[in-house]
Amino acid sequence: MGLKIISTGSYVPKKRVSNDDLSKLVDTNDEWITSRTGISYRHFASDQDTVELAFLASLKAIETIDKKKIGIIIAASITNPYHTPSIACLIQEKLGLPEDILAFDLNAACSGFVYSCHVAHSLLSSSKKPYALIVGAEKLSSIIDFTDRSTCILFGDGAGSAVVAYQKSPFYQITGSQGNLEALYAKEYLSMQGRAVFRFATHVIEKCIIDLLNVSQLDINDIDYFIIHQANKRIIAHVYKKLHIPADKFYTNLQEYGNTSGASIPLALDEMNQKKLLKKGMRLMMIGFGGGLTYGGNIVEW
Repeated sequence: MGLKIISTGSYVPKKRVSNDDLSKLVDTNDEWITSRTGISYRHFASDQDTVELAFLASLKAIETIDKKKIGIIIAASITNPYHTPSIACLIQEKLGLPEDILAFDLNAACSGFVYSCHVAHSLLSSSKKPYALIVGAEKLSSIIDFTDRSTCILFGDGAGSAVVAYQKSPFYQITGSQGNLEALYAKEYLSMQGRAVFRFATHVIEKCIIDLLNVSQLDINDIDYFIIHQANKRIIAHVYKKLHIPADKFYTNLQEYGNTSGASIPLALDEMNQKKLLKKGMRLMMIGFGGGLTYGGNIVEW
């Protein structure tokens, strides 16, 4: 039995911040940012917290399904405004879902959505209800130092969600971690060693692709789209060039949203769904990597 994506949703704040806008805060410019990251814009939430972003994305994902069939909510985030309650519990209340539901948050940074799919697959195998709601949501602007030009240009706010079911459908997954307190972390603000993260990311993306193809006994040509965590265009380009995969198989929207951490993969997934790029039977490979350091990937059939 595998994991089937039933529906998707997303939400991004209205405030759109350009590279030129950031050049008024720190010593940078549009050409420098775009050439090195591929990012042109990002969205920042002014009067909304992560809970609200997660709720609005989730609301869209459940529009066409029976809410009573949801038995699990997993919220992937590192920017919950509360130590407790969890974002997932607050989503349950805001969506008006029944109380007999398992709701919790998962902190795996930018790998959060992929990790959550793994956990949902395991939990749904013994759940009395067929659906799980997974949401990745971040208000990274709340933990950005806007005097640090190495990080403030990269990140944005947003949320993406998916309702998944435990069904007879192909599903392959791997996850991993490399404990590291220096490369990418957040206490008061996000801090990142760019070169170390680049080396880590390019290595684990390649590893995930090769390992997933091996475990599934599929070929690169069998994968219709690769949905990689939207961190940096150079990271993604490095991988598809090295593995000789056509660039158009890698969906990207980081130019508009920047790095939204755990929200980036479900946000991209919903955008592809809205654009009607996804057809029944397509195989999607989703790969995340981020703070922890964490990484993971899965193959699902649309």
